[in-house]
Amino acid sequence: MEPYARLERADEVSAGGLILDLSGPTPCAALIARQDRRGRLIWSLPKGHIEAGETAEIAALREVHEETGIRGRILAPLGTINFWFVADQRRIHKTVHHFLLQAIGGELSDADVEVDQVAWVPLAAVGTTLSYGDERRLISQVAELLRAEAAVSAPGLSRESDPE
Repeated sequence: MEPYARLERADEVSAGGLILDLSGPTPCAALIARQDRRGRLIWSLPKGHIEAGETAEIAALREVHEETGIRGRILAPLGTINFWFVADQRRIHKTVHHFLLQAIGGELSDADVEVDQVAWVPLAAVGTTLSYGDERRLISQVAELLRAEAAVSAPGLSRESDPE
């Protein structure tokens, strides 16, 4: 192989998200950690490859459940992150679709072989716990998305039913 040969390019698409437990007085998020090559613990949002026939939403629900043990429902899109890396003599362009999810069941578990640790982290501390800047930027819109979700799901009077 030539010293300056071009690497083969590949595209990968994944999905995952921020899953929240909103049942207690303090909202918490399930985050995962993996050790990097230097043995450092890297905290991130759960995510993984979209399998054939899956939508990004279905893959996000599956991957979050596989990596955290928590089942969820999607509240809103959270954003997309694009990045490049080199692996196996290939230059890989990765796109990850993230969603905001609400926990609806399951039990926190690090049983997935790709996960070294999993933890419930108070939502207020998620931004300082996540290792990747792109994921921290996604978190900045969570409070607004939760307010919008609460407004949509809150019962209210319609104009037609207003007594006058």
